[in-house]
Amino acid sequence: MLDLFSQPAPDSAIQRVSELTKLIDHYNYEYYMNDTSLVSDFEFDALLRELIDLERQYPELSLPTSPSRRVGGEVNKTFAQVQHRFPMLSLGNTYSIEEIEDFEARTRKLLDGIPFTYTCELKYDGVAIGLTYKHGQLVQAVTRGNGAVGDDITANARTIPTIPLRLQGQYPDDFEARGEVVYPFDAFEAMNRQRQADGDEPFANPRNAASGSLKLQNSAECAKRKLMFCMYFMMLPHDQEQALPSTHFGRLESAKQMGFKVQPYIKECKDINDIKAFIDYWDHERWNLPFGIDGVVIKVNQTDLWDQLGMTAKSPRWAIAYKFKAEQVSTPLLEITYQVGRTGIVTPVANMQPVWLGGTTVRRATLNNADFMEKLDIHQGDYLLVEKGGEIIPKIVGVDINQRQPGALPLQYTTVCPECGTQLVRAEGEAGYYCPNSDGCLPQLLGHLEHFVGRKAMDIDSLGSERLRMLYDAGLVRNVADLFYLQRAQLVGLESLSAEGQRVTIQEKGADNILRALHDAQQVPFERVLFALGIRYVGEVGAKKLARHFGNIDALMAASVEELATVEDVGEVTARAIFDYFANPDHRLVVERLRQAGLNMQVVDSRVSDNLAGLTFVVSGVFNHYSRDEIKATIEQHGGKVSSSISSKTTYLLAGEKVGPEKLKKAEKLGVILLFEAEFEEKIKKQ
Repeated sequence: MLDLFSQPAPDSAIQRVSELTKLIDHYNYEYYMNDTSLVSDFEFDALLRELIDLERQYPELSLPTSPSRRVGGEVNKTFAQVQHRFPMLSLGNTYSIEEIEDFEARTRKLLDGIPFTYTCELKYDGVAIGLTYKHGQLVQAVTRGNGAVGDDITANARTIPTIPLRLQGQYPDDFEARGEVVYPFDAFEAMNRQRQADGDEPFANPRNAASGSLKLQNSAECAKRKLMFCMYFMMLPHDQEQALPSTHFGRLESAKQMGFKVQPYIKECKDINDIKAFIDYWDHERWNLPFGIDGVVIKVNQTDLWDQLGMTAKSPRWAIAYKFKAEQVSTPLLEITYQVGRTGIVTPVANMQPVWLGGTTVRRATLNNADFMEKLDIHQGDYLLVEKGGEIIPKIVGVDINQRQPGALPLQYTTVCPECGTQLVRAEGEAGYYCPNSDGCLPQLLGHLEHFVGRKAMDIDSLGSERLRMLYDAGLVRNVADLFYLQRAQLVGLESLSAEGQRVTIQEKGADNILRALHDAQQVPFERVLFALGIRYVGEVGAKKLARHFGNIDALMAASVEELATVEDVGEVTARAIFDYFANPDHRLVVERLRQAGLNMQVVDSRVSDNLAGLTFVVSGVFNHYSRDEIKATIEQHGGKVSSSISSKTTYLLAGEKVGPEKLKKAEKLGVILLFEAEFEEKIKKQ
């Protein structure tokens, strides 16, 4: 509604907003592009506050290109999917110098004597995005997604200081700037230190943190992350090509003049020897950069030759990416500890002298199982070889034999549970040892409780691991059924010490939330209740198939091993585990108490329509309006079938952002139709 009492902005406010905008933009440019601080932080903040106050007083003066947008504040609960105007194709990758030589020889052959050069530039280890500029202003920012469709992250992109909101100098009227959002190491480490101080889990690596930051719902939170955008490419309509130089190197130089941050490390190369020299230099020097890279990109420099060189089915013939081999370090083993999981599996963990690897400090890494330890032949005090490369989780790949101490004894895998002392067992054909004391081993008991209340099971989010431990320590809960017989008086005032040593108390509101969530659990369908029981080898999909096959808990508990094994995807080992679970009187008592508490113990038909009847879907990627679980449930509610792998029987590959490349490849090979979220929603809306 129009505010009849609002006053238009006076000329003095209009002029001051213009002055402040130019001044702040200039200071930002010098700071982020030229590493030059022209004013103190205090002076800069004062100017920004003045601008924000004026824009609040006169909202019509707040433009999308205002530097106040860097602060963020827009809340976006859904990220609209956008079809890329120019598909964001990936480059061909190689770890082999020989393949780079083949690429260079093939390019020369295809160009048949036409003179040309190459550009070599660093391959950022970040998140690719595309920025659309019209008439010099940023109008949209989109993630790569699956290359055809990405998410609109414009509000978050505006908070990144190295993304120009308004261009300067000469620029095309309509183009897309492509580049990578990276998390500089110093900002990443500072953010992780703050997260740990706040009691939150640190992020695994800068790349994943950057990706998650771009999808934060509140752009003000994204603004705090101090991300950096580095531009490396321009996409233009054909009628705009003449607005830029005819070489890739020249275009990046032009981009600098427009206000983009472009890496200073790009180099023009005339032949394979120059390319090799560039690769060799950065393979060693990359560790001195303030951000992560994972390779070098080689492109034909003359853009007018790109059409002549053409494309393969997946990537351009005028460019290739050389990826550095995984970084490997050697660090001393301090000790091996053993972790007991929810299902009793005992996993050995190497605790090592802290070492910097791939952008993070590594202290621990799994040794997988007894076979893996035996294969490595680890001795006391050995130096372990650890790799990370493109992996998020560090992995141990060997032992540095040259540093083994004389007389060092080999380390043996433990024979007893480190938690309860029970003798470990190993099932035939399995790699891991496990503790069979499932109802008396503390990590397994707590693991069962955490699994039961988990999102994919009963989804009781008011009961986290800390509160479950509190209930266990107070003697109120020993199995999952006990949760449903808790009384308000037992919960209010219950205290414990947190991992940081702080006293935590359940208040009245917290107790009410717990009891309300437990009551709401009566609406959870039977297949999820069955999955929540945590029967060995019974996953989410298996529980669904068992529920549909038997219809109710009584028929399932009465089934023989042979009858259980007739269910699709339930083998003999799983059938035996289910039979043994229900053969235990204590487990049957838990089931009966859950039934008495009102939980669903039979299948209820939840079908909404038959719009998808006869269709089989494979789901891959991240979706805008659904979690992965929700979209699978929606398919089934409309009569469709969900499969975990693509085959000739698959009707559609339902593809979200970050769809699996192997699934895309197999779908293309088998002729499976690619379906995007918007098209899927149209199908289920049909009457």
